[in-house]
Amino acid sequence: MSYPTQLGFQDAASPLMEELLHFHDHALMIIFLISVMVLYIITTLIFTKLTNMNLLDSQEIEIVWTVLPAIILILIALPSLRILYLMDEINDPHLTIKAMGHQWYWSYEYTDYENLGFDSYMLPPQDLTNGEFRLLEADHRVVLPVESPIRTLISADDVLHSWAVPSLGVKMDAVPGRLNQLTTAASRPGIFYGQCSEICGTNHSFMPIVIEAVPLVNFETWTSLMLEEV
Repeated sequence: MSYPTQLGFQDAASPLMEELLHFHDHALMIIFLISVMVLYIITTLIFTKLTNMNLLDSQEIEIVWTVLPAIILILIALPSLRILYLMDEINDPHLTIKAMGHQWYWSYEYTDYENLGFDSYMLPPQDLTNGEFRLLEADHRVVLPVESPIRTLISADDVLHSWAVPSLGVKMDAVPGRLNQLTTAASRPGIFYGQCSEICGTNHSFMPIVIEAVPLVNFETWTSLMLEEV
């Protein structure tokens, strides 16, 4: 989760989020270099006499400010396209989960298991225990095995919602009547928090998403216990 006065992204908890962080740093360095160069040119023009009032045409300048931006765009576009294709790749997922947005809670269904599903509501502040986070805790967490590709099918029952978990690098709109999908894989055990990221009504900020990534053995134990309760 994020912390007060945080400036950067949350720590990556999936290979996809690691790629997004690398691309962010890559693009930020390009922006920084462009800004420094433009500031240097402006400063030079202000404080020196490097101007030519009689200059009407310069083929060299035209070539430079046409070719250089093209090269910069290529350096940004190629990594961006690579990540876009990585985000769409869904090859032999180990588990499929369906997330349905409602006003104002999420319901989940483990489609690989019969009768395994639940509704996930935000825990009210008076029910929180020490160490739990206000507006982020849910009464039922989505339990996932670590280091396993997970496919998530996302839709909504009433209005637009958005299923987003920043540390996993996933965000997908939940559209009524439409089934969207995304893939992710938690690279380490932990609890990862997200929230609905599409304004969906008065309780928009009160429908958190809680992902608990556990080793495969613990996940199998959890599924067995959940199935026994059904």
